[in-house]
Amino acid sequence: MQQKRDQFLALIAARSAIMGILNVTPDSFSDGGKFQSHDAAIAHARKLTDEGADIIDVGAESTRPGHVPVPVEEELARLKPVLADIVKATPLPVSIDTSKAPVARLAIEMGAALVNDVWGLQRDPAMADVVAEGGAAAVVMHNRESIDPALDILSDMRRFFDHSLELAEKAGIPRHYLILDPGIGFGKTKDQNLIALRRLDHFKDYGLPLLVGVSRKSLFAPILGAAVDERMIGTVATNIIAAARGASIFRVHDVAEHVAAFKVFDAIERNPAAAL
Repeated sequence: MQQKRDQFLALIAARSAIMGILNVTPDSFSDGGKFQSHDAAIAHARKLTDEGADIIDVGAESTRPGHVPVPVEEELARLKPVLADIVKATPLPVSIDTSKAPVARLAIEMGAALVNDVWGLQRDPAMADVVAEGGAAAVVMHNRESIDPALDILSDMRRFFDHSLELAEKAGIPRHYLILDPGIGFGKTKDQNLIALRRLDHFKDYGLPLLVGVSRKSLFAPILGAAVDERMIGTVATNIIAAARGASIFRVHDVAEHVAAFKVFDAIERNPAAAL
């Protein structure tokens, strides 16, 4: 696990990284129910690997708007039959998408190298300690209980990140194990989501990698008038813009298309020879 963690952290310092989504849930907004069975989950992990993903993010609880939270026992029950075999089925690092410390602990024991917490270590008071004890990297995502259109969203995000980073430091998580996520689609209006994307460079001073997760989200509905399965082009366009503003990790459903797009982006933007 530590070797895969360190390889992934080194990778994101060198080029754009693609995080492939694997939901073992019945109700995720885009792919709910598709990969609940053991064989379907393993097959999809291999597909994401073959398409060029750099890490696979496994989730056992939907966090879509309006989702019904599940108890920790249910999340564990969905995860236990498949996670160890997913880790074995791919040479890639695996991350666990959870805000529950017991789920994170089990996932790390099964080989997960990264904890992707949509509540930024703040929802479960044991989460930071579990991440530290397990030696995992962590994604700290900004979130809010409710939407406030009058809020200065950038200031709110900084307050949130500052608190999460304090929790991480207190628990003993090395700072270079941390990744920030603006939480697009979580506790924000459409305009606040766009502001967060437009101003990703506002968070450069943290000196930490940025992850963006916009894949097929409802953000695109009013812009494109497109159904969930018709938002791939909008997703790619948004992620390329986010990369130009400093993001380096992209959580997506459509891996092959993003791998191709970012090969071009990195050749232009990150290739030293291109600057000559």
